[in-house]
Amino acid sequence: EEWVVDITSRAHVVDARPTLASGGEPFEEIMAAAAAVGPDEVLVVYAPFEPVPLDGVLGEQGFRYVADPLEDGDWRVTFLRG
Repeated sequence: EEWVVDITSRAHVVDARPTLASGGEPFEEIMAAAAAVGPDEVLVVYAPFEPVPLDGVLGEQGFRYVADPLEDGDWRVTFLRG
């Protein structure tokens, strides 16, 4: 098996799953990470569900998103500016 990786941007990654599993709220951590996203960078959020409400909040800040379901039922959501 051969893998080819094409890195096109730097990612700020927030894994919200442990915070949510412990009963916490990852919103502030996600917003802080979004604020740090610069040109040619992305925000990647891992969650146990598709975090649709983030689309509205981050959409107002100029982000669009791509949601990918993972094999274990969790989600990887990539937020891109523009």
